[in-house]
Amino acid sequence: MPIMTTPIDPIALRQRLESLRRAGVQHLPKPRAAEVLSPAETKMARPTKKVSAATPEDSRGEVVVSSAPTLEILASEVAGCTLCDELATTRSQTVFGVGNPRARLCFMGEAPGADEDRTGIPFVGRAGQLLTKIIEACKLSRDEVYILNVLKCRPPGNRNPLPQESHNCRQFLLRQLQLIEPEFICCLGAVAAQNLLETTQTIGKLRGEFHDYHGIRVLCTYHPAYLLRNPAAKHDTWADMKILMKAMGVEL
Repeated sequence: MPIMTTPIDPIALRQRLESLRRAGVQHLPKPRAAEVLSPAETKMARPTKKVSAATPEDSRGEVVVSSAPTLEILASEVAGCTLCDELATTRSQTVFGVGNPRARLCFMGEAPGADEDRTGIPFVGRAGQLLTKIIEACKLSRDEVYILNVLKCRPPGNRNPLPQESHNCRQFLLRQLQLIEPEFICCLGAVAAQNLLETTQTIGKLRGEFHDYHGIRVLCTYHPAYLLRNPAAKHDTWADMKILMKAMGVEL
């Protein structure tokens, strides 16, 4: 029986490979004939998330988290995701995350911006440069922490993520955190904090103290982009960082 093939879009392929490279994927496994794969291998090799009409949920309405066994495979799932039609058709590439895959501390924002969409790396624009200064002031480096966002695609016009978009991406976000296993998460801004903690409280009420997320200590503070517009809030953010560093055993 002849094998039917689907024409490959070279632009889409190049964008996906670039997203995988930025996420740290260095090698792709050589495909094997389908008939020699075991049922378990076939299930693993064929991610269902890409073709689903919506993020799968269990009988209680909770998100079914991706089962990707590594960050590299999860990044591949993210790169192929088309659950959010608008984001999938307007992004240049997905922005998975960067840093130490075994980091004690994760910094989490809301979504990539234009610079991140272009480079495939989170927090590289003006807000990202300020975040780097904050990290370095805490006597850490970007290589020691892990930086990620709630969404892995840039919303058009840098708008806030829509509820359904955050819901669709949650299966990837939660698995990413499961694989990293951080002791601490610093949520940057209200969108990140409210999405992770599933709350409607303002960032002003959430900041300044630790919250619990499945045993992970979560500290919320202002987003660096907000600090660029409101420099006076840097004092509050630094107070939050001192609380965080004290809990981590880092002397400032």
